[in-house]
Amino acid sequence: MEPIKEILSRFDNIDYTGLRDDSDRGDVIELTFRDQNYRDERQVGFMHPISPQDVEFALDSDAFVCVPVTDYEVAQPTLAYIREHSDGMILLDGHGPTVTLTAAGHRVPRMWIDRDAWLPNIDILKLNLEEAGCSWFPPPGSDPNLLGRELSMEELPVFAEHCLRRGVKAVCVTLDEEGCRVYWLDEDDALRSETVPRIPVAEVVDTTGCGDSFAAGMGFGYLESGGDVVAAARYGNAMGAQRCAGRRIDVYLPLPETRAQIDAVYAVAGSE
Repeated sequence: MEPIKEILSRFDNIDYTGLRDDSDRGDVIELTFRDQNYRDERQVGFMHPISPQDVEFALDSDAFVCVPVTDYEVAQPTLAYIREHSDGMILLDGHGPTVTLTAAGHRVPRMWIDRDAWLPNIDILKLNLEEAGCSWFPPPGSDPNLLGRELSMEELPVFAEHCLRRGVKAVCVTLDEEGCRVYWLDEDDALRSETVPRIPVAEVVDTTGCGDSFAAGMGFGYLESGGDVVAAARYGNAMGAQRCAGRRIDVYLPLPETRAQIDAVYAVAGSE
């Protein structure tokens, strides 16, 4: 607890109410890096799942950004409880429900078979191509080799619309160096999409945590913009870009500098 508070102490706007260690079994994950993007993972410590009782104190929040790294950490009933008792926006990172553990603790992909039970309790669903592939499956009798692969850009709109028709407000799929693709339904209930280009990074140091940072940035951007999902994705890209530029928390820029970074990149992109 104390080292975490020390790291966060440089920020004066953090409420520590929800930070507690009474059931301290925090996740411990051993990472063996193969390159800057790929690593072998083994989990040797296991946190308690986040239950409805754990979020009771925060039900008046404007947003809930859920970034589970393994399938058991944030359960579907917890999201349903938040939806029932709060008006806050719910963003779920699809990394959690698409990753599970073997008996030896190795972290491996899993199919998100019960996806449709989750969707009505999610406002923004954020995934990468691999996670989208674990969330979209052909009907029985189709080629089993289609299971668990990355979705193509042609398949993404079909997957996104399926989610949007079941209660999700926006689907955001990150595309690494290509930025991300955002899908939503417009006022005429028609599917819309836009690619939000990446924010360039001079040197990529470490991509660990980029997805988490993207999710946090997108959640903030969604509130900041009044629900503009493209503007939200730009904040997500900014946070991901800042995160991979180093390993320390001071890689994150203050809000005015982050806004300037976003304006510099997307003002140019918008004029081309």
